[in-house]
Amino acid sequence: MPQAVLALGSNISPEKENIDRAIAALSDLGTVKEVAPYIVSKPEGFSAQPDFVNTVLILSTPYEPMPLLKKLKALETRLGRTPTFRNGPRVIDLDILFYDDQVLFEDDDQYPLFIPHPRLHEREFVLKPLSYILPEYVHPKLGKPVYRLYRELMKKKGKPDCRIL
Repeated sequence: MPQAVLALGSNISPEKENIDRAIAALSDLGTVKEVAPYIVSKPEGFSAQPDFVNTVLILSTPYEPMPLLKKLKALETRLGRTPTFRNGPRVIDLDILFYDDQVLFEDDDQYPLFIPHPRLHEREFVLKPLSYILPEYVHPKLGKPVYRLYRELMKKKGKPDCRIL
């Protein structure tokens, strides 16, 4: 069965419980194989909002990428996410980071889907938890393992912005 690597985030209280509920609900879409430690990070983009709690997980799923994305968006709504503005506060955010070793772009006029996620190599809040569960996984587009992407980002940033919860 294909494996998707998903990112989860929340910055509306209770953040950890929101992520826990999302993980439990993901069992409707497949089998959650492994969950990384939760981390706390500063918001990106719009900074006048609470810190985020983030994690990543591996989901074994029968759904192809676009149907999976649509199910994730429906799950976000079911768990209480309402549209705000780009990079605004959210009860839950679910993103597909990787789907097996695929590199793809799909756009069905409702959702654009890029796999791998186009900015994951720039985001400590994604790479840090990802490095706990898939350090040797090679990014199918960049050709580097996750641990190296994380190390390169940290060298560039100078100091960490995230901490384990």
